[in-house]
Amino acid sequence: MAEAETDPHEARRPGASLRAASVSRAFAGVQALRDVTLEVHRGEVVGLIGPNGAGKSTLVNILTGFDFPDEGSVELEGHDVTSWSAHRRGRHGLARTFQHGRSFRGLTVRENVEVAALGTGTGARTAKRRADVLLERLRLTNYAHLPAASLAHGDERRLGVARALATEPAFVLLDEPAAGLPEAEVPDFAAVVRSVRDTDDVGVLLIDHNMALVMDVCNRIHVLDHGATLAQGEPKEIRANVDVAAAYLGETAVHGNVT
Repeated sequence: MAEAETDPHEARRPGASLRAASVSRAFAGVQALRDVTLEVHRGEVVGLIGPNGAGKSTLVNILTGFDFPDEGSVELEGHDVTSWSAHRRGRHGLARTFQHGRSFRGLTVRENVEVAALGTGTGARTAKRRADVLLERLRLTNYAHLPAASLAHGDERRLGVARALATEPAFVLLDEPAAGLPEAEVPDFAAVVRSVRDTDDVGVLLIDHNMALVMDVCNRIHVLDHGATLAQGEPKEIRANVDVAAAYLGETAVHGNVT
């Protein structure tokens, strides 16, 4: 029997979480994730870091319904969504950005944000207002009438964030949103992430190699290495963890970008 649809608003209970529980995933015999448990609550920013190949992208795909675990489960505000599609999870309050943009390059910047809002069932007038607010927050107002294809790489990343927020999510997963941003713009972007957490009461999972950004905005940090959890804790704990330093951070990485 097909699983009954639930009302999207029923699934959004303040204070609940997005949770991956004991998730494992293998590809052609290679273990990408091994028994990983991670939880993000509304109103907090959790950083997800680790060296290339650590399993970060696999975990994000499993959380958002673009892939499915071999073992373990995913819960969204109390609902077991392990078998749910990405689209269904999106309608229940989960949004994400992508490393490689995925904007509608033939539409204008404003239209990209409006389309994302319209996808939640909102009216055209509300979608336009929502786009205006988000373009201002993400410093994209000057590009509103330009085609998305004309944006520089860093601006396209910010457009991805605006599109995700246009759905008014309960949780948003930001996949390397600071990649390509000039270093001078990172503090402004950090302020945006904080406002999403504090003003919108959204739970944020931040995946980024910019350790200055991660250490600055995250309440907690989860470190993956070779598909398994290496460490988790507050930024000061992660900064002082010798295993994390050996596997990933290094003496200079915590102060800036990791190559």
